[in-house]
Amino acid sequence: MKDPLNLAITGVGGQGNILVSEILAKAASAVGLKVTVGESYGMSQRGGSVSSHIRISRKSLYGPIIPKGCADIIVAFEPVEAARAALELGSPRVKIIVNPRPVYPVDVQMGKYNYPEIGALLKIFKEISAQALIIESTDLALQAGDPVVQNIVMVGALAGSGYLPIANEIFKKVITEVVPQKALRMNLNAYEMGFAKTNGLVNEAKSGVCPITVP
Repeated sequence: MKDPLNLAITGVGGQGNILVSEILAKAASAVGLKVTVGESYGMSQRGGSVSSHIRISRKSLYGPIIPKGCADIIVAFEPVEAARAALELGSPRVKIIVNPRPVYPVDVQMGKYNYPEIGALLKIFKEISAQALIIESTDLALQAGDPVVQNIVMVGALAGSGYLPIANEIFKKVITEVVPQKALRMNLNAYEMGFAKTNGLVNEAKSGVCPITVP
């Protein structure tokens, strides 16, 4: 594992960014890693940008903010927020996992601004990263029972990617601890869907069956 391993989680208010940060931090701590988490809430109550910086190390506690250009992994619940994070924190070696489903800001809904074309954004991710995995986490969450658990699908996608030195069972144990019992089965299903999807895509990329950037 690179040390520190810098992980950015980004989305908009209401997408469950903070819960995902909690799960990842507790999972890393459970395997003996040192973790620092920095949160940026922004205008989260109005659908504004929300991001978390998670810095993981085997030996030291680092400052909570990832330096510009030093993110190793970006997990994004929304494509424009993925682009924003990649431009600020990314480099040619960054790995990106992104949900391509847009969340339109109020100004876009009112016609004041245009939202970027999704295909163009996904092409940019391919060009500026070492690996980009496009995960339809909202669709998978619907299959699990509720689109709100797309964030947990993305946790599963990250676990399945192999980017983190944390076992599948550790993630599931932490989810069991932090998610309310009444919603646990749905969340575990969402996690498993994300894990299976990304694990399969990464294995295909390694075998040369599909390109390293997965459409």
